[in-house]
Amino acid sequence: MEIKEILSKYKNIALIGASKDLTKTSSVVMKHLQQYGFKVFPVNPSIKGEKILNENVFEKVSDIQTKIDIINVFRPSTEAAKIAKETVKVGAKVLWLQLDIKSEEAKQIVEENDIIYIEDKCTKIEYEKYFR
Repeated sequence: MEIKEILSKYKNIALIGASKDLTKTSSVVMKHLQQYGFKVFPVNPSIKGEKILNENVFEKVSDIQTKIDIINVFRPSTEAAKIAKETVKVGAKVLWLQLDIKSEEAKQIVEENDIIYIEDKCTKIEYEKYFR
């Protein structure tokens, strides 16, 4: 499945590594994704229960009651394999690692479970490339 199709088909995104600092990349991307019609669920265990851009922050992806399509990762590459296992557990369709985040182990985990793997790409930039 091509990126354009992924971004037009899947609309529920868990954003791992969300920040209350609205100048951080994760917050800027989250705000744009919301404006583009995505439902974004911020995930950050250190600020669970608080709000970012009017959305409740979750401790972990499995706490989100809504079906998640895309796991969007703003965390170091070293955490990607653990996040890939969570992606499989919650039945998400896509594991998307943001710019400069790559993991062969995460790729193997999700692809063995028929989950789409994207690395080193920004959801906001890719969306704007196809739809703006």
